[in-house]
Amino acid sequence: MNKEEILKKLAAGELEVDAASKMLAEIEQPKKGSLYCKVSEKGAVSIYGLQRMPVTLYIEQWERLLAFADEIKVFLKDNDSKLKRKEK
Repeated sequence: MNKEEILKKLAAGELEVDAASKMLAEIEQPKKGSLYCKVSEKGAVSIYGLQRMPVTLYIEQWERLLAFADEIKVFLKDNDSKLKRKEK
């Protein structure tokens, strides 16, 4: 059930507020192992799900990093034999 369906059932009286709140919280909660973003208290963007701690950069830093993405991909490809992969 998606967010809109839950809200419609709540409006129609088919669901109680507590049940609807719990269902909405489950939907909006990121799945374990998936990546998701949040805005930090200081206004930076934090990416969760890559490692134990979030990767947090300010918008200017993300823009520079994303502009450099093609070079990173080439570097990774060129150095693939030297790079280690984390086993899951």
